[in-house]
Amino acid sequence: MSELPCIENAFVIIEDDHIAQYGTMKDVKFRVSDFTSHMDAKDKMVLPCWCDSHSHLVFAGSRENEFVDKIKGLTYAEIAEKGGGILNTAKKINAISEEELYRQSYKRLQEVMAFGTGAIEIKSGYGLTVEGELKMLRVIQKLKRNSNITIKSTFLGAHAIPTEYKQNRQGYIDLIIHQMLPVIANEKLADYIDVFCETGFFTSSETEQICNAGKLFGLKPKIHANQLSASGAVQTGIKLNAVSVDHLEAMDEDAIRALSGSTTIGTLLPTAAFFLRMPYQPARQLIENNCAIALASDYNPGSSPSGNMNFVVALSCIQMKMLPSEVINAATINGAYAIEVQNDTGSITVGKKANLIVTKEIPSLAYLPYSFGNNLIDRVMVRGEWIQ
Repeated sequence: MSELPCIENAFVIIEDDHIAQYGTMKDVKFRVSDFTSHMDAKDKMVLPCWCDSHSHLVFAGSRENEFVDKIKGLTYAEIAEKGGGILNTAKKINAISEEELYRQSYKRLQEVMAFGTGAIEIKSGYGLTVEGELKMLRVIQKLKRNSNITIKSTFLGAHAIPTEYKQNRQGYIDLIIHQMLPVIANEKLADYIDVFCETGFFTSSETEQICNAGKLFGLKPKIHANQLSASGAVQTGIKLNAVSVDHLEAMDEDAIRALSGSTTIGTLLPTAAFFLRMPYQPARQLIENNCAIALASDYNPGSSPSGNMNFVVALSCIQMKMLPSEVINAATINGAYAIEVQNDTGSITVGKKANLIVTKEIPSLAYLPYSFGNNLIDRVMVRGEWIQ
C-alpha cells in the first residue's frame, strides 16, 4: 500500500469521458493546438478522484442536538436508547417527501464531488419501514440517473430495530425479507445488502439470515462490523463472503487474522471515531498483517456529518499513522475495489473514466494531509467534465 507510482513533469490526455493517454512531457508527440482545450498544471498534482465506499448521504435534516448531548457526556448507545440516533433520523425520513429528500441529497452530492469524490456508495437504513426504505433507495436511484458520478446503492434496512418491533425482532426481520427485498429486487434499487451487526442491534445469526436472503435476490453483502465491540461481526462478514466489512474500531487478534486470510476488504471510517471520540481503527496493525483496507467518509447525520474525503485522508495520517501514499491508495483504488468499480475508476489508467483531482500548487504529496485545514483542490473532473 505504500507504493504509489508518480510521474514528474507529466501529461494526461482525456478523450470524451475516459483517459486516453499519459506519460512524460519529454515523450510528447503532439501540440497544444491539437486539442479542443487544455490546462497547464505546473507545480500542481493530478490525482485520481476519491472513491468513497461507505456513506449514508441520503438523509433528512440534522442532529446537532445530539451533538450537544455527546458534549455533555451521553454515549452513542445512551442517545439511541432514548429515541435518538438512527431512530431520530428514521422519523424525519418517513415524514419528508421523496422530492424534498432528493433535493437535500442532490445538494450534498454536489458538495462531495467538489471535494474530489468521483465514485460513492450510498446506503438506505434511515427508513426502517417498507415505505421509508423504498423512498431512500428510489432517491439514490434518481441520483444515479441525474449525476455524472458513479454511485453504488446499498440496502441497509437492518440498521436498527424500530421501536414498534422491540418485542418482535423476528417480525421486523421478516418484514425486511418478505416485503422489502422483493420490491427492491423487482425495481433493481440496490447493488448490496448491509446489516449493522453489533451488540444491541443485530446478532451474527440475524445478520446471516438477512444477508443470505439478500443473496437470493442478487445482492452482495457489505457489513457494519466491530464499531462498538469485537462482536464477531468481521468473521460473520467473511463467512458470508462480504465485499467489505466496515468500521473496525474494535478489532481483536482473531478478527485481524480472519480479515488477513480473506478476500474481504476492511473499510476504515476514521471520521466516525473522531466525531464520537472513540479509539481509532488499528490501521498500522491491519496493514502489517496484510489486510486489504480502504478509507471512506461514513457521511451521516449522527456520527460523521461530513463527506469531505480530504479530511478522511488527513485524519488517517495524523491519528492512524498511515503514510500519505497509503492513504491515497486506500481512498482511491482500494475504495474502488470496495464497491467493485475498480475497472472504471480509482487510478489514472488508460481506458478508465477521467475522474481527476487537480491540486493547487503544493510542494509534495505529503503536503495534502499535512496542511489538513486548507482546501488544496483547484479543479475536479468527473467523467471528462470539469465540475469546478
